Amino acid sequence: MTPYAREVLDAVDAIPAGKVMAYSDVAEYVGKGTGRTVGTVMGRHGGEVPWHRVVRADGSCAPEVRERQVSLLRAEGVPMDGERVDLRRARWNGK
Repeated sequence: MTPYAREVLDAVDAIPAGKVMAYSDVAEYVGKGTGRTVGTVMGRHGGEVPWHRVVRADGSCAPEVRERQVSLLRAEGVPMDGERVDLRRARWNGK
């Protein structure tokens, strides 16, 4: 695992229950990379952390994990608008 991947996973692990970050938020939080590079890390290593707390910039979940991710987010009390996260209320800024 690369140092960048470890930083991404540490950032995702820090997201509190009931909150989310977009892939691009995680990249900004660690200070490097892009939403796409964060997505690559999550695709390879995301099972080690609460992966369900990372969503697309519009609050949606990836189709291949949508049902499971929405279920996990709802169980944590994440504010939802249908199957999308209400980012205005649920986005975590890292503080």
